[in-house]
Amino acid sequence: QLQFVESGGGLVQPGGSLRLSCAVSGLTLDDYAIGWFRRAPGKEREGLSCISSSGGTTEYADSVKGRFTISKDKAKNTVYLQMNSLKPEDTAVYYCAAPSEKYDRDYCFAPEYWYNYDIVHWGKGTPVTVSS
Repeated sequence: QLQFVESGGGLVQPGGSLRLSCAVSGLTLDDYAIGWFRRAPGKEREGLSCISSSGGTTEYADSVKGRFTISKDKAKNTVYLQMNSLKPEDTAVYYCAAPSEKYDRDYCFAPEYWYNYDIVHWGKGTPVTVSS
């Protein structure tokens, strides 16, 4: 059964850090690119980052570039999102997801244009609140 389970969200002060985890079952990370997304209250879903199946290519949206880092542990079949220098505008529910098809091993979708790709496998999300 295909399953994406996000964890690691919570309440953090501005300037703080969190590491989100996405445990994947039913799909091998070595075969699929994986992305992180978020939806802030009252806003559209936003693509944040992508890591290729090889792990050699990562892409970031401008809104998080330099602050967030995507990585994965193939042995654990888990993808991570390290979030540093958090801001109140980072408050959102964070999701991991995968496309329906396998890409070339070093290819990643552009996070800001994620809606142009067939992203179909979604987790239920983990909430992040950045507030003092």
